[in-house]
Amino acid sequence: MKLILRDNPKTLGENAAALTAKLLRGAISKQGSARLLMSTGASQFDTIKALVREDVDWSVVDVFHLDEYIDMPDTHPASFRKYIRERFADIVHPRRVNYVVAEGDVTQNIRELTAELRREPIDVGLIGIGENAHIAFNDPPADFETQNAYIIVDLDIKCRTQQLHEGWFQTLDDVPRRAVSMSVSEIMKCRSVISAVPYKVKAQAIRDTLENELTPYIPATMLKQHPNFSLFVDRDSASLVDIAKYQ
Repeated sequence: MKLILRDNPKTLGENAAALTAKLLRGAISKQGSARLLMSTGASQFDTIKALVREDVDWSVVDVFHLDEYIDMPDTHPASFRKYIRERFADIVHPRRVNYVVAEGDVTQNIRELTAELRREPIDVGLIGIGENAHIAFNDPPADFETQNAYIIVDLDIKCRTQQLHEGWFQTLDDVPRRAVSMSVSEIMKCRSVISAVPYKVKAQAIRDTLENELTPYIPATMLKQHPNFSLFVDRDSASLVDIAKYQ
């Protein structure tokens, strides 16, 4: 694990985006194309804003994302498909965006998405860490054993409260209780993993992740097992840990 401390969310996002772009350019140079896996949510705003300004040949980049709420249309303000489309895809126009569609025949949608995902490895995974230390929507205790690429999960109360506080929904009852999520085992297949985790509300999750051994009750501890994991934190998200111990 490489831990990178930056002063504020903007600088953190710019640095995380710069590393992402560097790795994508390296993949394109080596193999002619690249594959990017993206997180969504408020914590990724600065990283995505910076990433769309990076010098990458997006015409040869295929994009995947991590999750989507069950039965949520892509017109809903909280839809992650809408998030990716408006903040990223409609700006840089990648070769292909492989959306998680959690409407209609979800089982068939997962089957088709999995087939596309597994055609080639993901070069870079932008993997956020939630307030409950989830990765994607793998809330604690996360399923570390499943080898399915995408799974249907139940969202815990802390996860759902986070979505409410970030402003995606008007009331807690409006927050869906189930979602399709990329599994932990599939996330770990990315060639490189970059986590951009700013803000004070993530401080406990960062502390729990750094100071504990591998446990499904702190799903992000799995990321420390990845051979190419870079964790970007700011002074607020790192406020509960002694950063010097990890650098």
